[in-house]
Amino acid sequence: MPSTTWLADLPRHRLLAEYSMWSADLIRLADDLARIEPHADILHIDVADGHFAPALLFFPDLVMRIRSATEKPIHVHLMAADAILLDQIAQFADAGADLISIHVENAKVADDALAMLDERDVAAGMVARIETPVAELAPYLDRLDFVTLLGTAIGVKGQGLDPTAGDRLREARRLIAASGRSIVLAADGGIRDTTVPILRAAGAETVVMGSLAFGAPDLPARMAWLHAL
Repeated sequence: MPSTTWLADLPRHRLLAEYSMWSADLIRLADDLARIEPHADILHIDVADGHFAPALLFFPDLVMRIRSATEKPIHVHLMAADAILLDQIAQFADAGADLISIHVENAKVADDALAMLDERDVAAGMVARIETPVAELAPYLDRLDFVTLLGTAIGVKGQGLDPTAGDRLREARRLIAASGRSIVLAADGGIRDTTVPILRAAGAETVVMGSLAFGAPDLPARMAWLHAL
């Protein structure tokens, strides 16, 4: 069963690197995993049901296989409709996810979802879409380990960063500080070499990297740059 003890070992003195497996070479996933593992702090796996988000990806058996191949923490980002959310949490927790993030837009089942994560000792995260007010996260902060703010429309790769992303991170940072909890603040979407410094300055502690990592011509050099921010 997953445990939340890994959270205390995160090197939060520097910007964390969260690698999105959606951007890996899916035909050679094991090879890409081995290539990036020395550089990743967290592995990020998007799960979408084709309804809550337009994409259709990934599934529990894949997470189980990734779990068997790495000791890195696995963060599952659930983009699922309320009707199936609890079942999805159970399946991905059983598959070995260390952190499962639901959406603040899943408000109707959020309390039950967070209770299930607590019972299973899986770290709890919450994500807000770009169009959702950051303040909607406030009632849940005392039960969260991670907060992720999307900087682009949900479930679509390759978009530019929304101009409100920095202000939204700053607002989330203030809410987290007021809560008194040690919550990791993540930025997801629009992650480019030109935007990461902006997101870091706005309070992001980790960025969900896609092509910026997997497409890097010199991955160690890119990670040295990221960690120095």
